[in-house]
Amino acid sequence: MNRRGLILSTLAVGAAAFGGATWYATRPAPLTAVEPVAPEIAEALMRPYSPILGPEDAPVTIVEFFDPACEACRAFHPFVKDIMAEHGDAVRVVIRYTPFHGDGSVTAIRIMEAARMQGVFLPVMEAILEQQPTWAAHGGMRPDLLLDIAAGAGLDADAARTQMMAPQTVGVLNQDIADVEAMGIRQTPTFFVNGKPLDPFGAEELRNLVAAEVAATAG
Repeated sequence: MNRRGLILSTLAVGAAAFGGATWYATRPAPLTAVEPVAPEIAEALMRPYSPILGPEDAPVTIVEFFDPACEACRAFHPFVKDIMAEHGDAVRVVIRYTPFHGDGSVTAIRIMEAARMQGVFLPVMEAILEQQPTWAAHGGMRPDLLLDIAAGAGLDADAARTQMMAPQTVGVLNQDIADVEAMGIRQTPTFFVNGKPLDPFGAEELRNLVAAEVAATAG
C-alpha cells in the first residue's frame, strides 16, 4: 500500500461516519521551503470560473484537484472543512474537477455544475460524497442514481437535466480536463496551497502548510 493509501486508511478509521469526524489542531511542524508552481503552468492551476468554498477574498487558497468518485477525496473532505473552520475567513478552497473514474465522475461533475447554477453547490457536493459508496462502488458505477441523490439535497432535477448539458458546463469540464493534463496531475486529491504543491502528501502536512501560509499572510 502506498503512502496515499495508508493516509486514506487512517482517515477512514478516524471517522465514525462521513461528516462526523472532529479534527483537532496540532502545532505545525517545521516546513522545508516549498516553491510555487512554475509561471508557465500557473494559469492552469486555477481558473476564474472555478467553484470556491469559503470567502472569495481569503488570503490563503487551497486548490484541490477533486474527483467526486474518489474515496480519498471523500475521506479528506471533513478534514479540509476542519482546516477552513480553524482559520475562519483566512482560507478558501478552489475545486478543480478531475474525472479519473470515467462516466460516473463526469456525470457527478455535470450535476455539481447544475447545482452551482441553482445555488445549491455545497449541499449537493456533500450529498454526492456522502452517498459515494452507493453510486461509485468498486463493483460498478451507478451514475443513474446521482440525480435522485442530488435532488434529495435540494437540486431541481428537471432543470438540471438541461443545465448538465449546457455549453457553460461542457466548457468548464473540458477546460479542467485540459488543465489536469497540463499540471501533470495523476492522483486525487492533489492539493496546492497558495500555489505551492503539498509534498509530501498527508493530512497533517496539509494542515501545517495552510497554517504556515496563514501566518505568513498575517505578518
